[in-house]
Amino acid sequence: MVIYGFFPKDRRPPVLALLTVLILGFGTGCRHRHMIKPNIVFICVDDLRPELGCYGRDYIISPNIDRLAESGVAFTQHFVQVPTCGASRCSLLTGMLPKDISYIGNEACRKHVSGKPETSVPETFIHHLKNNGYYTVGIGKISHYPDGLLHGKNDSVTGTERELPHSWNELLFDSGKWGTGWKAFLGYADGSSREGKKRQVKPYERGEVGDDGYVDGLTAQLAVRKLQELQKLNKPFFLGIGFFKPHLPFNAPSKYWDLYDENRILLSPNPFIPENVNKASLQPSLELNHHYKLCDEVATLEKPVSDEYARRLRHGYFACVSYVDAQIGKVLDELYKTGLAENTIVILWGDHGWHLGDQLVWGKHTLFERALNSPLIIRCPNLSEGVSVNAVVSSIDIYPTIIDLCGLEMPHQTDGQSLKPLLINPDYDGWKENSYSYYNRGVTMRTNRYRLTRYFRDQQPVIELYDHESDPYETRNIAAEKADVVDSLMARMEFINFYEKDQ
Repeated sequence: MVIYGFFPKDRRPPVLALLTVLILGFGTGCRHRHMIKPNIVFICVDDLRPELGCYGRDYIISPNIDRLAESGVAFTQHFVQVPTCGASRCSLLTGMLPKDISYIGNEACRKHVSGKPETSVPETFIHHLKNNGYYTVGIGKISHYPDGLLHGKNDSVTGTERELPHSWNELLFDSGKWGTGWKAFLGYADGSSREGKKRQVKPYERGEVGDDGYVDGLTAQLAVRKLQELQKLNKPFFLGIGFFKPHLPFNAPSKYWDLYDENRILLSPNPFIPENVNKASLQPSLELNHHYKLCDEVATLEKPVSDEYARRLRHGYFACVSYVDAQIGKVLDELYKTGLAENTIVILWGDHGWHLGDQLVWGKHTLFERALNSPLIIRCPNLSEGVSVNAVVSSIDIYPTIIDLCGLEMPHQTDGQSLKPLLINPDYDGWKENSYSYYNRGVTMRTNRYRLTRYFRDQQPVIELYDHESDPYETRNIAAEKADVVDSLMARMEFINFYEKDQ
């Protein structure tokens, strides 16, 4: 039975309850045969790499995300459209590729979604669900801003205007001892924040606190309480939960640091600039170096940081992954306790990847695999469970997937397509092959085998080609050797105008 994989063996529902579910059944697409629409719990995790137990990385302790994958489908080749938080989330929420350079930055939602009239085209898939009878609740970082409220230039001041004004019935956040969303997002265990300390902070902290000593613990508590309320709701709901970690700073309670032996933490398999690649294709770890003035070392594109510092940073990142995994576990447990799991789609999505010293970079903001590949796990009752899908998929596919699984009409065409065929049959062979991403005045296309990237520099094209069959870590640009492959793939590229002035 499909629900089994969602729970530990000692906490699975009694046989009678399962027989009841079998008798009632679910229609194809997660819908009850009596047309009860499924609930949706959508979990966003900031800066999460697909470096998890369920993705074959047994050195990462992520039992709760692994448990979710056991009851659903893990997409191994899921790629975001932009390797930065706000723009990636804008593409996810609208189901659309960027139109021009003004869609590439963190303010994409603010520029193109916020404050627009409530017209026939929904601002997001959440708005579309709301228009079709769903009660929508947002907790934490779903769009770009940590609490969903637009802030002024001084991010320490709490905003009042919603970033997505039409999408939410309720927008909730507990900023705890930090006081505002931005301070909590960049918070330390003593209630201080990175900006409050004028960036005179380290990029990691082993906090002698419990789970609620950092804000993701408060977010989990709020989500659990809200699920208890939603259980009594007489209509389907969408609950979006946005967790901050493992976003910098790598701050987590000490018990999660203690899960790992720092001396045994693996280093990047490719801590060097790829062959035949200009440094302009990368970035000099600006997020780390610029915002954390007490870094142990300065990361550059000249040489790797010391193994000791690399292990310390990776240790902090891994601890944050295990910390957020524990918070996700609390949400999953509550779904079981309330009985909501039987008719709830659960989606876990990482907004982009993160270089952990790969190609000499610490951060996102590149068009390499490490910045674009992120986890996507979809658990849908009565569809496939405990399997991996290796087809190339994109974040823009999530909008039409949700609408399809909920049995709703699409009011307009998105750039994505529903993943439902892959959820029904992981070996489905009719799937498209390409995923497109944009950044740094460049566009990249990922196929099952290749990544082709074209940069627009002073109107002159710069081409990179990586063969993931023989070079999964993108160590060597082979564009000059494979002109025929470049020509073939270039004909399928989706370009945008990188010289359009920001709107």
